Amino acid sequence: MALKSFIQLYPDSHFPIQNLPYGAFKPQLTAPARLAVAIGDYVLDLSEIAKAGLFHGPILTGSDCFLQPTLNKFLALGRPAWKEARATLQNLLSSTEPTLRDNADLRQKSLLPMSKVEMVLPMEIGDYTDFFSSMHHAKNCGTIFRGPQNPIPPNWFHLPIAYHGRASSIVISGTNIIRPRGQGYPTGDTPPYFGPSLKLDFELEMAAVVGPGNELGKTIDVNEAADHIFGLVLMNDWSARDIQAWEYVPLGPFLGKSFGTTISPWIVTLDALEPFACDAPKQDPHPLPYLAEKTSKNYDIALEVQIKPSGQKDSSVVTRSNFKNLYWTLTQQLAHHTINGCNLRPGDLLGTGTISGPVCLLPTFHLFYPFAFVYIYQSTHKHSETKVIIYVFMH
Repeated sequence: MALKSFIQLYPDSHFPIQNLPYGAFKPQLTAPARLAVAIGDYVLDLSEIAKAGLFHGPILTGSDCFLQPTLNKFLALGRPAWKEARATLQNLLSSTEPTLRDNADLRQKSLLPMSKVEMVLPMEIGDYTDFFSSMHHAKNCGTIFRGPQNPIPPNWFHLPIAYHGRASSIVISGTNIIRPRGQGYPTGDTPPYFGPSLKLDFELEMAAVVGPGNELGKTIDVNEAADHIFGLVLMNDWSARDIQAWEYVPLGPFLGKSFGTTISPWIVTLDALEPFACDAPKQDPHPLPYLAEKTSKNYDIALEVQIKPSGQKDSSVVTRSNFKNLYWTLTQQLAHHTINGCNLRPGDLLGTGTISGPVCLLPTFHLFYPFAFVYIYQSTHKHSETKVIIYVFMH
């Protein structure tokens, strides 16, 4: 029998009891942030659940991890604590459990309408890395920057390529992004162009939130890497393509990327995503031993991007893709990140890179997700605004 909640849920709700994504919110703008999971149209305040003594498993009893303004302390506890919390919360919210269902005072304090709260970044992000894990995107992007003769460099098939991004400019969904200024390619013998970017783009991505991580100088085995991934968020890595094209040789992206990255406010855990696991694409050539997985899996997450220009009533679908198209898996990305001894820390963010598929509607690619979240990313330039709407649908 399918697990059901006592909370009224609409059939198309993104937040059933099977999901329970984690986030952080403020009940008022001036109030301290609190931790929560989403259930239906409500946020469940985890600080109230903790103060009521309802996290009473062997790991979380007495822990103050849910009394913090961010998830970092909880992330550091690792998968056994995550599983214990999920089991506790699913039990508390189930239709057959009276502890919360029949306690009107606790329900009033802990269940708040989502429309009445302000969502904030759920973790302190110390470091942010953006990978380049879609073969379709690598081919299309390489064609744009290097031409069609040799679009994918040979090293791409041997290692998950990435660059280190700017954590300070990662913002929550709905935050306005100001069109960046910078230099662009000169025309003829003129000096480089300088001014607002003329080629502002969005990227459909997802990103992994790191759990315990590793000590400096130590590595994480690829077959144990999933224990260090708490869950996934939607991500839009805004890109000023004209600035990027002029600056990226020889050291890679800088001002063309660092002005803003948007993530969804809810983190969907790997445990919630497990029913959507699927085989990852076959890798040819076979990866080196440290990247060879006993089980190589992706997730069947359908992604879609809509754009709504300023002044228009309706949005238009510009691209569709699926997370399962990623060539390099999340676990390979994380293991490769640590192979040189680089230490990952709780709350670090690992972007997948643009998730492209074999067919797209535009020459650039982007993201979609209904089981977990539907959020709006905004780009503002002077008095005009374009909304980029990224959805996710779980099959």
